[in-house]
Amino acid sequence: MAANAELPAGLKPGVFFAMDDTPEGAPFQVAIRQPAQRPATRAALLGCVAAALLLSACGGHKTARSHPVPPPPTITPAPAAAETATTQPPPVPPHNAKPIYVETGLASWYGPPYNRRRGANGEIYDQNAMTAAHRTLPLNSMVRVTNLTTGHVVMVRITDRGPFVEDRIVDLSLAAAKAVDVWQPGTAEVKLEVLSAPAPILQGGRWCVQIGAFHSESEAHKLKEKLQDRYQTANVIQFTGPTGDWVRIRPEGDDKHEAEEMASKTHVKEGGVFLVRLD
Repeated sequence: MAANAELPAGLKPGVFFAMDDTPEGAPFQVAIRQPAQRPATRAALLGCVAAALLLSACGGHKTARSHPVPPPPTITPAPAAAETATTQPPPVPPHNAKPIYVETGLASWYGPPYNRRRGANGEIYDQNAMTAAHRTLPLNSMVRVTNLTTGHVVMVRITDRGPFVEDRIVDLSLAAAKAVDVWQPGTAEVKLEVLSAPAPILQGGRWCVQIGAFHSESEAHKLKEKLQDRYQTANVIQFTGPTGDWVRIRPEGDDKHEAEEMASKTHVKEGGVFLVRLD
């Protein structure tokens, strides 16, 4: 607009306006510029603009509050599964204990496939513990084993039944066999000295006859049927073990005398016939 142009009605000298190109029907914007010689008016205008900006900020998006991030949950590791094998500490002989029973004969040892299987006393067999198997000593008896050739000695606890080989008297665990030089040769002549037992050794107890092992399940079944017919009051069972099939006769009342008589009258071509204490 020229300086000497005629001003629209209602405008004061020294003030001019400009109109932006505006679509038809839309309100137009007005820009007002104050003369430089009126600083008070400019300051007031700037104050109004600042106030407008402040109000705009207050009415717009509010600043999000800062919430502290919670720490990650504490994860407690699950306890390790309990070991299925029951490992007992090495047996300690009673102070100044004297043998209550002595036996000499051939010792052998057993490990796999019996390791981690349940023994006759209910514990899981651990081949690295100082234990042994015996056919007739009360379970949990404490026995001193001496190698008659090397003189080496080990203390064991009877936890299982065996050996089921005619000419052997004790089956040592792998650890006990290493301690008395039975492991490498496989067998050795030993002396057994029972230092303590939870029950009388020669009297009482619960007894059975164990027969086998059979390589043929059908042969074991035939023997079972034959013995059941012969001993009507006995409980005759057939079961499978790591070395084959077995037949067991439990006389009425688990009587030792009856078990001894049954064993003496039973003969097999395969395996052996063994008098075994159950407790």
